[in-house]
Amino acid sequence: MVRIGIVRVLTTHDEGLLNAHGRLIESHFPQFKTTSRCIEDQPEGIHDDRTKEIAVPKVVKLGRELEAEGVSALIVSCADDPGVDQLRKTVKVPVIGAGSAAASLALSLGDRVGVLIVSDRTPDVVKKILGKSFLAESKPKGVTTTLDLLRKEEGAHLFSAAEQLKEKGADVILLACTGYATVGIAQELRKRLGIPIVDPVLASALVTWYVTAAC
Repeated sequence: MVRIGIVRVLTTHDEGLLNAHGRLIESHFPQFKTTSRCIEDQPEGIHDDRTKEIAVPKVVKLGRELEAEGVSALIVSCADDPGVDQLRKTVKVPVIGAGSAAASLALSLGDRVGVLIVSDRTPDVVKKILGKSFLAESKPKGVTTTLDLLRKEEGAHLFSAAEQLKEKGADVILLACTGYATVGIAQELRKRLGIPIVDPVLASALVTWYVTAAC
């Protein structure tokens, strides 16, 4: 059993919500045992430059604590990859960012990538990796933070935004918020649209599997 530390950037006292990404990873990678922790004082997570900036030192602090607990790798479960570069300079275990993992996987599945966002723009790390393969971005109506995705009434807007990306020519859709993994939308989108949908949490787990088992 390989222990994986998951850094959540949404502050929550709800154990079910806190461990949602860990459960998803363990259901697909039974060789992993996950430990999830959330940073402090960010009840809306990361949704703009300011919330990302203040999250970075918190992510680094939490990542170091998880390494001290004996995890074999760290996943920063946010598509913005906050603190990933800084954490890699601080800890000895591999550090995987959900955004860079998802973007890299998307490139292996298509060359016209549509990005489903929650903030005002595609995360910089995602756009940088996609390069010329970045086709377009779309945001569900009424969504501004990851918490908005938890409202059941937003389901129709999520599907509509994804359909817009396919209509623009996307041959793969990248979910640029780990909150989409929390609500488990990827599988339904695959069924409806018939194209690959990249879940950032599972993408980061796939990279984690590679660096812990295949290298």
